[in-house]
Amino acid sequence: MHTIPTQRTTDPMRLKQCHNFKDFRRLAKRRLPGPIFNYIDGAADDEITYRRNTAAFDDCDLVPNVLRGVADVDMSVTVLGQKLAMPVYCSPTALQRLFHHRGERAVAAAAAKYGTMFGVSSLGTVSLEEARRISDGPQVYQFYFHKDRGLNREMMARAKNAGVQAIMLTVDSIVGGNRERDKRTGFSIPFKLNLAGITQFAIKPAWAINYLTHERFRLPQLENHLKIGGALSISRYFTEMLDPSMSWDDVSDMMRDWGGQFCLKGVMSVEDAQRAAEIGCTGIVVSNHGGRQLDGSRTAFDQLSEIVDAVGDRIDVMMDGGAQRGTHVLKALSLGAKAVGLGRYYLFPLAAAGQAGVERALEIMRTEIERGMKLMGCTSIAQLTRKNLRFRQ
Repeated sequence: MHTIPTQRTTDPMRLKQCHNFKDFRRLAKRRLPGPIFNYIDGAADDEITYRRNTAAFDDCDLVPNVLRGVADVDMSVTVLGQKLAMPVYCSPTALQRLFHHRGERAVAAAAAKYGTMFGVSSLGTVSLEEARRISDGPQVYQFYFHKDRGLNREMMARAKNAGVQAIMLTVDSIVGGNRERDKRTGFSIPFKLNLAGITQFAIKPAWAINYLTHERFRLPQLENHLKIGGALSISRYFTEMLDPSMSWDDVSDMMRDWGGQFCLKGVMSVEDAQRAAEIGCTGIVVSNHGGRQLDGSRTAFDQLSEIVDAVGDRIDVMMDGGAQRGTHVLKALSLGAKAVGLGRYYLFPLAAAGQAGVERALEIMRTEIERGMKLMGCTSIAQLTRKNLRFRQ
């Protein structure tokens, strides 16, 4: 297993003062220009779903057991044929080079150090091959369904050649969500900022210096098909290259071409979960894309139990969206999730301090989960059940 030396972006003492998600978010906000911070922090429309994603955990109480002998705790889980040392993973997210010059390199190395899964995005800023060289630990490759079927086959073949064991097809993003924060600043790739956005960059010169003095921004998975700085921007990528006609038959064809672990990300209904199981998917991620797509949609945590009841004995059911604490993860696992994906939870630490930030965030999460399991009277993930939960409603 290979790792990259920790890269420092912020004062180590200031990083040590970060004890939770909100601390990392504040530190990232100090460092990032407003348009980039709001790209991470923002969501669709009125951002109701974004807020509810975390608030939903508050409607559920943990009921602990005591005197269970919890000196040794096993936090490991197996998802998509890969063993994780703890039941959270770094969900695939786009454009990480914008947040810190090490980008996915930092996240992949941190995930490898903690023995958990790292998701490489098709809009990632390092190549699949390099991500695999950084870590030979658990990985998953996330991609979108393109109108060009040859491109889809090419991307899967490339992932297989790189040694990736699992594919994660995002199915809730056939069009981009209405992210009004980005519209207000003019954020886009390539940059086309309005005056307000330019001003925000001007008052954060350290970010610009860091960005301009390191390697150029790239999208290696797509650079032969998507020319950044040319006629096709990221927003037009979603409207022009992705195929809104994607169907279950298309997914079946892709699964047959891949011939291995295949997961759908963005499943929210029982009907879709059952269909995924019927056609042979090995996993699904119950997700509303962090509230960035359909505002007003149900939270993944609220929807989790009925999906687990429907298909949890046939496929790996994971969830993402809103988890900011170890106790949030324990609640999702108690409902039957096999693992919980983290997005903003590691992106803000990445922006604040690079690999050192992601490592500290994962260490905090690992410690919180271990502590929570001991306080719940559980020595393994399998012992977390719905008997330990009560819903206030």
